[in-house]
Amino acid sequence: QVQLVESGGGLVQPGGSLRLSCATSGSIFSFNEMGWYRQAPGKERELVASFTWRALTIHVDSVKGRFTASRDNAKNTIYLQMNSLKPEDTAVYYCKGVVTIPRYIEVWGQGTLVNVSS
Repeated sequence: QVQLVESGGGLVQPGGSLRLSCATSGSIFSFNEMGWYRQAPGKERELVASFTWRALTIHVDSVKGRFTASRDNAKNTIYLQMNSLKPEDTAVYYCKGVVTIPRYIEVWGQGTLVNVSS
């Protein structure tokens, strides 16, 4: 089974930037859809960004204009570029891939912690 491995998290000051990476162990084309989620302490996991082969969607209003997602098919990797970080962006960030053939399967990465603090 294809695995996902996130990296790039860490401690950053407010206003700083980080770029998260999510590398697949196999082909990125194995997934019909991929996305970035985050879970802040004491809160439910929320979808931050998702993309299919056609479109990228940012789902959280508070990160629009600051976060963007991208993919590099040659490297079998997706990215989440986070700029102008705020303390409320502190969370564990996860990537997820969805396979639909031959059956529906969700594949999650292990998560990477982003801590925005002065």
